[in-house]
Amino acid sequence: MKIRTTIVFLALMMLTPSLRAQTAAAGPAPTKIGVINMQAAILGTAEGKEAAAELQSQFAPRQTELQDMQKQIEDDQGRLRTGATTLSDEEQARLQQEATRLSRKFQRRSQEDQDDVNDAQQDLINKIGRKMVDVLDKYARDGGYAVVLDSSSQQTPIIFEANQIDITQEIIRLYDQAYPVKASTATPTRPAPRTPAPPKQ
Repeated sequence: MKIRTTIVFLALMMLTPSLRAQTAAAGPAPTKIGVINMQAAILGTAEGKEAAAELQSQFAPRQTELQDMQKQIEDDQGRLRTGATTLSDEEQARLQQEATRLSRKFQRRSQEDQDDVNDAQQDLINKIGRKMVDVLDKYARDGGYAVVLDSSSQQTPIIFEANQIDITQEIIRLYDQAYPVKASTATPTRPAPRTPAPPKQ
């Protein structure tokens, strides 16, 4: 699922004035450049992993319902294909109407569920992202960074980066130190819930 990082990117842009202010006060201009994959950093934190698992659990029943609906549509279409010469015209018409009705319902529910998942994930991104910007701001100021680019943002395309300037894992480590979660509740990252593909017509 596509996770938008616009708000986080804007927050990173807000980091630049504070770096300039720090430069003016401290004297020599910082020269270091860093790169962070903000999306990976957010989802890589213990808090991010825990929240992603909660989202997976929250939306699992909807995904199961959609999968059941899709299977019923495919069963109806299969009966239409295999019974093209044996089913009565009335039965074929009934099956076709049912498949059409379910297909429309499936498409509508899929879109609604996808929108809800996107909103929930965006809330997660914003919640952790705001705190991560604070961690990144302190790290950048203390480390003498002139600029930190977000490699996960389409607004800052990066053609090449040396591994030595990627600070993603370091920011994850610092974030987990600043905002720890209970070890018993931290769970491994699971794939984000995906809407099943539309049934073949």
